[in-house]
Amino acid sequence: MKILFLCTGNSCRSQMAEGFARHLGAEAFSAGTEPAERVHPLAIKVMAEKGIDLSGGQPKRLDQFLGQPLDVVITVCGNAEERCPAFPGTVRREHWPLPDPAKATGTEAEVLEFFRRVRDDVERRVAACLTDPP
Repeated sequence: MKILFLCTGNSCRSQMAEGFARHLGAEAFSAGTEPAERVHPLAIKVMAEKGIDLSGGQPKRLDQFLGQPLDVVITVCGNAEERCPAFPGTVRREHWPLPDPAKATGTEAEVLEFFRRVRDDVERRVAACLTDPP
């Protein structure tokens, strides 16, 4: 199954989703409508806690995937959902309204805990998606 996870910056949520999906054996990719310069350091940290290494990841532009055959396109934020083009031959499209951990405020411990909550939500959703293929 080929899956594309799409968000605005491709620095947190979609990177986490790609990491979990690849870890579970899917052919997964992620991209952003306005990619950040790097994967967020706290996304790398919380995924490492699950044994998944995002440190070599690089945010990618959505247009790199236009025209490619995909089985599932999943948007993880409202901005990406609104700007997501049609992908020819895509079997399924989903939207997961996940909060952006990069916008979390509070103490360092509170922000880290917010990243962990989003990570755990992403992990559950990816596992469910892969057990219910198109």
